[in-house]
Amino acid sequence: MKQRIITISRQFGSGGRTIGKEVASRLGIPCYDQELIEKIAEKSGFAREYIAEHGEHTTHSSWLASMFSTRDMKGNSNQDYLWNIQRKVILELAEKESCVIVGRCADYILQDVADCLTVYIHAAPEKRAKRIVEQYGERSDSPEKRLKDKDKRRISYYEFYTGLEWGAAQNYHLCLDSGVLGLDTCVDIITKLY
Repeated sequence: MKQRIITISRQFGSGGRTIGKEVASRLGIPCYDQELIEKIAEKSGFAREYIAEHGEHTTHSSWLASMFSTRDMKGNSNQDYLWNIQRKVILELAEKESCVIVGRCADYILQDVADCLTVYIHAAPEKRAKRIVEQYGERSDSPEKRLKDKDKRRISYYEFYTGLEWGAAQNYHLCLDSGVLGLDTCVDIITKLY
């Protein structure tokens, strides 16, 4: 039997991680988010903290700057090495079991090899800013700047490694505005489509 996978891409502060965990809980399948970091750390030898910072973001805010960042004699960077390990881990998980995978370009990695429902979670900046202050303990003086920086780095990473536009509706089966619909409704919709 082929495994069914749900991938959740998300804007920072949109609640995508929370939605993914709740969908997995309702369906009785594993959710891989922080757990992916552990698996990538085991396979790569990099520290968990390094992977958490660099496994889904570029060190630069544009794909062009990332392209010219520190590379070895073969043209590969630490980021490239992590990408290859991350890709391998995601493919192994999809082969092994049905699950929810949050972030890390899983929608792209699994597009031709797994039975996937690809989801993109977004929300208005003011709703995301409020969420990161209330839920993540961010300082209330500049959450908008943090949102913009985090999303810019995710966009750069996604576009560099996939060649696709991050957040573009045509790249996902389902795009949900968690700020309008609410997290529970997003969970309900995704669960019903599974």
